[in-house]
Amino acid sequence: MKKVLLVIDYTVDFVAIEGALTCGEPGIALEDYIAGVTEHFLEQHQPVFVINDLHEINDPYHPESALFPAHNIRGTTGRSLYGKMHDLYTAHRDEIIWMDKTRYSAFAGTDLDIQLRSRGITEIHLTGVCTDICILHTAVDAYNLGYNIFVHQGGVASFNPAGHDWALSHFQNTLGATIIAH
Repeated sequence: MKKVLLVIDYTVDFVAIEGALTCGEPGIALEDYIAGVTEHFLEQHQPVFVINDLHEINDPYHPESALFPAHNIRGTTGRSLYGKMHDLYTAHRDEIIWMDKTRYSAFAGTDLDIQLRSRGITEIHLTGVCTDICILHTAVDAYNLGYNIFVHQGGVASFNPAGHDWALSHFQNTLGATIIAH
């Protein structure tokens, strides 16, 4: 099976303590794991996509505007990859594919499915934040599109511990995903 690593929303706004919509410490704790699995995929010449939220300032038409504070605004440092992922992306720009998304799922409104199918990908490995929001919605869409799903438990986090735990159970028990332990 050909596989891909998706690093979802591992940005300053979602991870750094001062981020606009931060997971805080649980997100920061993922840094070494996500960097390590990214390096492993790169060494194995397997594709890596970083897929990040993109929002416009004061967009009254985006549904998240009513739900969350402004985050991942175009042109702000909040959209930058966090920590070691920023360094890895800088060093491997020719290998790591950056994709913008404007909804929770990495598949909604993007050409991700086309990109993966053109590469013969059947296996999706998920890391990033938030487990119970963007990771969850991406996993549901991946399931509906027929991909085999692998969620790296040491590579996902949320600002909502109960939501995080529920999502991990849902991945395994409802979507048939494989949970890769720390």
